[in-house]
Amino acid sequence: MTIFILLEKMYSDFESDVFAKPKDNSFHSSINQIAQTFDGQELYPFIQEKAANLLYFIVKNHSFVDGNKRIAASCFLYFLDKNKALITINNETIISNEALASLTLFIATSKTDEAGTVKRLVISILNRNIK
Repeated sequence: MTIFILLEKMYSDFESDVFAKPKDNSFHSSINQIAQTFDGQELYPFIQEKAANLLYFIVKNHSFVDGNKRIAASCFLYFLDKNKALITINNETIISNEALASLTLFIATSKTDEAGTVKRLVISILNRNIK
């Protein structure tokens, strides 16, 4: 499954004319930003950095008419799962639903100048279960 199939499935679950309706191309930009390189080096070399930035970018870019936070959280989980970083060595999810909902709302209400701190918090939560 790709992120776009995930979005189509979510769209059918919500039965809305506006849920997941793109406002512009910023969703593609959010996805592409985590794969950026400079001088042959990845800007975000670790999965946790990429995941935190993906969550942040999708929430903050407001790419959709409705569902930005739900879509961001789903893409975040999808990305972690595809990179085998969602489940701990103890077979538990790396982040609870409640923690993810709280982080997503925290990102949505944060100020732009707090971006670095917010992303570091997400990375810290993801790293706490790495052995």
